[in-house]
Amino acid sequence: VQLQASGGGLVQAGGSLSLSCEASENIRSNNVMDWYRQAPGKERELVGSVTGSGDTNYADSVKGRFAIARGNAKNILFLRMNSLKPEDTAVYYCNADGLISTNFGDRRRVFWGQGTQVPSPA
Repeated sequence: VQLQASGGGLVQAGGSLSLSCEASENIRSNNVMDWYRQAPGKERELVGSVTGSGDTNYADSVKGRFAIARGNAKNILFLRMNSLKPEDTAVYYCNADGLISTNFGDRRRVFWGQGTQVPSPA
């Protein structure tokens, strides 16, 4: 399974930007899909998550400004970012958990996208 994130780009301070993430195939027994971000010189942090039933959680730093959602096709994830601040500048990564078949039976794995850059708002 490969995750492809897209949507990063130039934005003005206080503006909005949407990211999307699409899996290359259906993810078996997916429980949750997340957005993470990593700013220069900082550790990767969880931005928000959404379960298969649509329950969401957000980091305090983005609560009320960001919205995470899954597409009608379960292998698509969105992040809508409003009221962007300079501190939102980071590379944003999507991830998802799921089962893969191995010689030892099904195993749960976490799949990561390649990251998309959200630059500092102008």
